[in-house]
Amino acid sequence: MEKPADSQQIQFLARLGSAMGAANYPVTLIRRMLERSSAAYGVPNDFLALPNTVQVVGPATGSGTTMKSAHLDTDLRFDQTFPLARLVTATMRGQVDPVEGNAQLDRVLALPPRYPEWVTVLGYGVWSAGLGLVLEPTPLNRLGATVLGLMVGLIAVLGRRAGVAAQLVPVVSAFAVAAVSIAVAEYLGLDHIGLRALIPPLAMFLPGAAITLAVIELTSRDTISGSGRLVGGFMQLAQLVFGILIAVQLLGEDTANLSSVALNKLGPWAPWAGVAVYAVGVMLFLGPPRWFLPWLLVVSYAAYTAQYLGDLVLGSYASGFCGGLVLTLSALSLSRRRAAPPAITMILPGFWLLVPGSMGLIGIAELFGADGDSALGVTFISMFSVAIGLQTGFVLWRLIRRRHF
Repeated sequence: MEKPADSQQIQFLARLGSAMGAANYPVTLIRRMLERSSAAYGVPNDFLALPNTVQVVGPATGSGTTMKSAHLDTDLRFDQTFPLARLVTATMRGQVDPVEGNAQLDRVLALPPRYPEWVTVLGYGVWSAGLGLVLEPTPLNRLGATVLGLMVGLIAVLGRRAGVAAQLVPVVSAFAVAAVSIAVAEYLGLDHIGLRALIPPLAMFLPGAAITLAVIELTSRDTISGSGRLVGGFMQLAQLVFGILIAVQLLGEDTANLSSVALNKLGPWAPWAGVAVYAVGVMLFLGPPRWFLPWLLVVSYAAYTAQYLGDLVLGSYASGFCGGLVLTLSALSLSRRRAAPPAITMILPGFWLLVPGSMGLIGIAELFGADGDSALGVTFISMFSVAIGLQTGFVLWRLIRRRHF
């Protein structure tokens, strides 16, 4: 007969795995957690891990087989991933009693946001301003990225209160950003609309992380979850493009005036300052612990430096690969230091800084306007460049650990 403790352990592992999925862990890591935790508890289990559902099946006994499944309807906030990562690590070492583990997980899921909503809106304005300096450092774009970032942050906060209507927030935000940008450009007499100016305010909706996880899972033979993430990522990208193009058509703007040419009118220092501004925006918008800022700055500058040098030496297609590779290796190596944050918490902000989806947005939008002949190739290569770099970093790290640890 199966012990109650075994049933509680199975339920805890299923819930913990589903929480990891809601925190954007790849199913490869979720399955590894389930395997190592089951071994630590001394109870053989079978698993089914998908991004939104985890099922754990216990060993067959005379009274039957216990099966528990769990899923979360919403993603975890970034600040919740810190205590979750600590719980995952302790569970894989067998240091967490299942009953206490369920209680800890309940506390993680019930954590309130660190800051009030007005700080969240302000933080996203700072986040957008930082990315504006990185992508297109001009005085007008810096102002526009800040103001539009505040607007999108407000839309996102209101969308969270609206329940089901939150699904329309990406389209509404893209439409609003494009419409305001076009109206201001016409008022100022500008001869083009810079697509790079539209990206910073919409950065939170770019599916770079989803597409990166999809590549990792597909190459790890997790076909179902990888395909689902890939389709979801392209769907979210299509929502943004749809919102932009609807604004262009309603306001009578010629799609040929959409341009992705990079401009820098502030000087070579601007993108490097933008990385620091972006990090401050992450702290305010996502609400991680304050001690996380130095670690975030180190990883962000390491990833951006690698991307910058990769662009100079190897070209733009390889720059994302270099950034993703260094991002992964730096996060994993730093996570081994005492009092360091978990690696996953340092990798996720790097996704948004490298913005693997941003070139995809530019490419797909250009398919409907100028430069359509070359946009498709740029779209796919730029998206997968960071993803492959990230995966290469994981592989190299495992080889290094196997040889030296």
